[in-house]
Amino acid sequence: QEVLGEDKLMAILKERELKIYWGTATTGKPHVAYFVPMSKIADFLKAGCEVTILFADLHAYLDNMKAPWELLELRTRYYEHVIKAMLESIGVPLEKLKFVRGTDYQLSKEYTLDVYRLSSVVTQHDAKKAGAEVVKQVEHPLLSGLLYPGLQALDEEYLKVDAQFGGVDQRKIFTFAEKYLPSLGYAKRVHLMNPMVPGLTGSKMSSSEEDSKIDLLDRKEDVKKKLKKAFCEPGNVENNGVLSFIKHVLFPLKSEFVVLREEKWGGNKTYTAYEALEKDFAEQVVHPGDLKNSVEVALNKLLDPIREKFNCPELKKLSSAAYPAPSKAKPGEKGTKNSEPEDVVPSRLDIRVGKVISVEKHPDADSLYVEKIDVGEAEPRTVVSGLVHFVPKEQLQDRLVVLLCNLKPQKMRGVESQGMVLCASSVGEPRQVEPLDPPAGCCAGERVYVEGYEGGEPDEELKPKKKVFEKLQADFHISEDCVAQWKQRNFLTKLGTVSCKSLKGGSIS
Repeated sequence: QEVLGEDKLMAILKERELKIYWGTATTGKPHVAYFVPMSKIADFLKAGCEVTILFADLHAYLDNMKAPWELLELRTRYYEHVIKAMLESIGVPLEKLKFVRGTDYQLSKEYTLDVYRLSSVVTQHDAKKAGAEVVKQVEHPLLSGLLYPGLQALDEEYLKVDAQFGGVDQRKIFTFAEKYLPSLGYAKRVHLMNPMVPGLTGSKMSSSEEDSKIDLLDRKEDVKKKLKKAFCEPGNVENNGVLSFIKHVLFPLKSEFVVLREEKWGGNKTYTAYEALEKDFAEQVVHPGDLKNSVEVALNKLLDPIREKFNCPELKKLSSAAYPAPSKAKPGEKGTKNSEPEDVVPSRLDIRVGKVISVEKHPDADSLYVEKIDVGEAEPRTVVSGLVHFVPKEQLQDRLVVLLCNLKPQKMRGVESQGMVLCASSVGEPRQVEPLDPPAGCCAGERVYVEGYEGGEPDEELKPKKKVFEKLQADFHISEDCVAQWKQRNFLTKLGTVSCKSLKGGSIS
């Protein structure tokens, strides 16, 4: 998508082949969007470049401790096996590649002294700004997150490369490196960036958002399930994760895409240019169901060799050790071996940004609204809310709300409600209620999470007897800055904090 330092790049190529590196922090499981950089790494190798892949295990720990020390070694081994399997699945010769772990050199005396040298010239402002797109942003950042961009800059020198390749979300770190490496007497490097692929929900595809990404080892039935839930509105090419996946992953690998459909709908059609497919989808010549089915078939062809490689006992054991499942109740304890995890943590809640499409009074209850709310699924959800006496109808229409989506659906005066609009409530009388506000610019279906609990998959459905929501809700409140919190940890989306307009110190229900 972008190149910084093209003149220097051309000068190097007049003399020799380029030395380039791509790094990945070994945190969440690699997902199918990793095929974007992998296909470009294949291009670099075909062009004669010397390519190093850095497994940034130390960076993984520094990024708000997403990967604890005891799992770092296992996760780094997992990454090495799975990325090799990906490269083999798209025909990349591994003998031309070099794999390096960050801790192979980042704990050396020389590197450590350079970290201190860098910290003596870098301002807090520049360090925080550089990591804004990559390091999780919190109100009171840890020092580790401020060190992160400097370490990534030093990697360019210690790996002895001419260029670094990464996503366009790394741009601020790349310009940080160009500014500060020369201050230590080191050369400024070239930087090349690939586009960021939207997830299936319409936001950035993320390892910590289970529904936004397809894991490389997902079973075929999991792939089908996630694609079925993917946002893919007829004729809508904006924030369409399925179309974006075809554009950025499937087309570059195969140079074509086949839409599979029955003869009565026109039969199969092969596209050799993405623009033609997008045009047909916009004009509703291609149906979302056919598009999803075709992506499912193409994706499974890519994933089959990776699944097969990980089907051996050794790699199965590595996968489960590196990413252990949440603890289960032990035999003899309340519940059974197969019961759900008993940890009552916020990541078990499926909270999403929703857009209110319509609002009507409940036909049989004066205090209830019946809303249609888009949460990034094929159809909007019907939600019943007791807001008639608190929020005028016109203030709900077309606004963004925060919706709890995995409560068990229940009928409210004859209308089944498929979610709960989360609202701030005043403590005293008269009671005031305000729907929570996601940050401006959020997309319908985007995940809302609690700071520090980004990982973990929400329960498919919260069991009423377990009272998971009720136990968590007891610690929900509104801060003095009107920010929604659980135990003083902010409710967040990728664009910032969830808040309310005025009810500071209130509760959330």
